[in-house]
Amino acid sequence: MLCDVNRRFGGGILKETETQKTRIEEIRSLFEISPAQYPDRSARWLFKEKENIRGLVEIVASELVDFLDFNRIKEHNRSHITDTLKELESDMIFSVPFQSDVDTDELIIYILIEHQSTVDPMMGFRVLYYMCQIWDEQRRDLEASDVPKRKWRLQPILPIVFYTGKQRWQTPINLTEIMDLPQILGRFVPSFDTLFLGVMDKDPSELTKSDNPFGRLLKVLQHERANEDSIREAMHEVFAHIDRLDSVSASQLRNVILYFYHIIFFRRSTSERYKWLAFMKAQTQDEEVQNMVLTSAEALILQGGIRAKQESILKLMQHKFDGVPDSVTDRITQIDDISRLDTLFEEVIKASTLIDIDLTGKS
Repeated sequence: MLCDVNRRFGGGILKETETQKTRIEEIRSLFEISPAQYPDRSARWLFKEKENIRGLVEIVASELVDFLDFNRIKEHNRSHITDTLKELESDMIFSVPFQSDVDTDELIIYILIEHQSTVDPMMGFRVLYYMCQIWDEQRRDLEASDVPKRKWRLQPILPIVFYTGKQRWQTPINLTEIMDLPQILGRFVPSFDTLFLGVMDKDPSELTKSDNPFGRLLKVLQHERANEDSIREAMHEVFAHIDRLDSVSASQLRNVILYFYHIIFFRRSTSERYKWLAFMKAQTQDEEVQNMVLTSAEALILQGGIRAKQESILKLMQHKFDGVPDSVTDRITQIDDISRLDTLFEEVIKASTLIDIDLTGKS
C-alpha cells in the first residue's frame, strides 16, 4: 500500500526542508503529554496541515471553499494576540486569502477545539467574546499603522467549533438561548452564525463526501475506542483513499501517519500496540518513514507515556499515604501496560490505605 505515493515522492516522502533532528523533536513534543492533553494536542496537530483546514471547511461550509485560496493559508502568530486569547490552549487562528476575483482580501478562520465531555451552554458567548478579541487586535494594529481612519476595515471571521466530546451536543450556539429574553427585546441581541462539527455524532457519509482525506481521518477518530477490526478497517480506508489521489503532499502523509499513531498511543491498549506498530510500518515502504517516525514513536511508548503514568501514580500515593515502601515503587515501575496503569491510578484515587490497592492486577 502507498507504493504509488512513494513513487510520486521519489521514494523518500519525508525528504523536505526539515532536518531529521527537527522531525524527531516534533514527534517527541507530540507524544510527551498527559492523556488528558491528548484530545486537544491531536486536534491541533491535525490543523497544522493546511489541507486539513480545507477539509474541515468542506464539511461545515462547502459553499465557501471555491472562494478561498488555501494554498496561502497561514497560522496567526499568537505572540501578537491579546493575553486573554493567548491563554487559551484549545483554539487556533488562521488567515486565508480570498481568490483574486473576490473583493475582500482575507478571511480569519477561528477554530475553537472543544473536547470536554460535557456540553457548554455558554459556547455562544465564548465564541463572540473570542471573536471580539481578534477584532480588537486588528483595531489596535490599525491604530498603530498609517492607514487613515476612514479606510479602517476589520476582517470577517469564520468561527468553527470542533467538538470531539462523546455527549451529544443539542444546545444551540447562540446568545438568546442563555438569556431570559422577552420577544420584544430579541432585536437587541447580537446574532451570528457559528459553524459546528460534532465529530463523534456526525454521519460518516457526511465526513467523507469530498476527496479530502481529512474526513476519513475523523472517521478513524470516531472508532478510536472501538474494537480492533473497526478501527483497522477505518485506517485501511484512509490509506486506500490516499493511494487513489494525485495531490497528497509529503507533509500531509506524514501528518496522517503520526495522527494515527497518536490515536494508537493514547487510545489503544499496550497489548495491541505492537500490532498497530507493524500495521503502520506496512503502510509505506519508505525507510525514512519507518525508521525516523515510527521507530521514534515506539521508543516514546517505552520512555515517555509509561514512565509518566508510573510517576503520576507514585506522586498520588505519596500525597495520600504516609510513606510508600520501596517494594511498592519497584512493583509499579515494572508495570508497562498503559491500560493497567490507568486502572491502578483510579484505584489509588479511591483507596483509603495502600492495602486497598491491587498491585497484582488479578482482581
